[in-house]
Amino acid sequence: MFYEDLSCYAYADAGEVFTDRVDDMRFVSFRPAYERLNVGWLEAGHRWTAGPAPRAFTDRLLAILEAQQVNAMLGLHECDLCPTPLPDSHPWYMPRQGHLRASDGTGEVRVPGHPGTAFAAPYLIGHYVADHGYLPPEPFVDAVLGFDPYGSWPVRFPGVRFPWIPDDAVLRHVDDGECLGI
Repeated sequence: MFYEDLSCYAYADAGEVFTDRVDDMRFVSFRPAYERLNVGWLEAGHRWTAGPAPRAFTDRLLAILEAQQVNAMLGLHECDLCPTPLPDSHPWYMPRQGHLRASDGTGEVRVPGHPGTAFAAPYLIGHYVADHGYLPPEPFVDAVLGFDPYGSWPVRFPGVRFPWIPDDAVLRHVDDGECLGI
């Protein structure tokens, strides 16, 4: 799925569902009160910017991918920038030989920009940066470098590491395979 960098987000417009990947399984769903801007929605046949990304940016981006997932989908999206599809026997979460990140993914991440704005990127953005040399736009690079994915903010759901969770968000906590509304 291709979206121009810094265009308005419209992929999963029903709302946001955050999952904290560090503490435990938490699902916070809400209608965002912030503007979302697309970054890293690449597709073969569309132009995108290539170049060396600063090492500190790549490290922080990969930390964000480890800490958070938004709008996880049931299906996988395979990177169509890679020359050949993976065989069905290859586990989706394992990187291809010679790659640093898996070339299949599900879900998205959010990186806060200036107040009232968040960048919306597919989970595959780590693969695009690390393995295909994608260089995101400077406002996103700056936002990633300034975002601590393990930080805490004075929000209603401190286990979810994102500063702009609205007051009307709903937390669903999954415990032992059972979804408990909280």
